[in-house]
Amino acid sequence: MKIQILGPGCSNCSKLADNVKQAADELGLDYEMEKITDPAEIMKFRVLMTPGFAVDGEVKSSGKPISVEEIKKLLV
Repeated sequence: MKIQILGPGCSNCSKLADNVKQAADELGLDYEMEKITDPAEIMKFRVLMTPGFAVDGEVKSSGKPISVEEIKKLLV
């Protein structure tokens, strides 16, 4: 599984990345995490508000750092 964190690297982006990592680790998932900070690359995901995250190229959330429990629901 490839998880992509979409955002410029702001504090909300870091919080989302931490939450996604925690959720994936707690679920015991085999994953690779990539942080995408280039605005042109982020736009390819059609994300207008960051932070966001995608799994295998499919956007699961954008606009705010969601909780670990919310992320778990999106990962299973």
